[in-house]
Formats: sequence, C-alpha cells, structure tokens
Amino acid sequence: MRKDSLNFIESAAYDLQTADAMLKSGRYVYVVFMCHLAIEKTLKAVVAEVTGTAPPRTHNLIYLLKSAGAELPADCFDFLAKINNASVVTRYPDDFKKLVEVYPKDVADDYLRQTRTVIECLRQDKRLAE
Repeated sequence: MRKDSLNFIESAAYDLQTADAMLKSGRYVYVVFMCHLAIEKTLKAVVAEVTGTAPPRTHNLIYLLKSAGAELPADCFDFLAKINNASVVTRYPDDFKKLVEVYPKDVADDYLRQTRTVIECLRQDKRLAE
C-alpha cells in the first residue's frame, strides 16, 4: 500500500475515534463533521491506490467514490449521498442553532453507525490490501 494511502487510513481511524468522543461529549455537529472526514479520507486512500497519485483536494464524496471506481451497496451509497450534503452546512453553517437542532444525539449516533458500515465496505476493497 502507498504511504499516503496508509496515512489516510490511519487518519480516518483517528477521525472515527474523535467522532465517538464528540458523541460522548454531546458535540453532535462535530460527530457528523468527523464522520464525513473519515469517509473522505478512506475514499482518498482508495483513489491514491487506483491512480498511483495523490487524490484530488475535494470534500465531495460522490466524486471521490467515482474516482476510486468503487461500488457500495445501495444503503451505503444512499448514506454517502446524505452525509455528502451535510459537509458544507457543518463546515459553514448559515444558522448554527438550527444546525444543532438538525443533528441531535440520536441522529449523530446513527451517522456514526452508518459511517462505520461505509468504511468497513470501503476497506474490503482489495486495492487497500496492506
């Protein structure tokens, strides 16, 4: 595995741990943010392996999935699209109070659970074999 790919994988695992810590501390918006980041980095690892070059500097998960030539089960793809749309609003909220209302504990917990599932699917990609 490429050094940058391994770095993305390790960093994604760290981000998942951070998402879990944010869930426990009640910082639910940051759970969603870190979940997006963990998926993004996992996808960038696959892209780096596929292309043999550094992945593009983008936060668009759908673009990265297509660039990786990876496929996900329908439920995972649906979640990927959903969290992809959350990226901009968690980074640059127009109304932070409303954002906090949109992502209560149960939603954040569900995002974290689904993020783990998506990452498990992506990690099964044989191109990420160490």
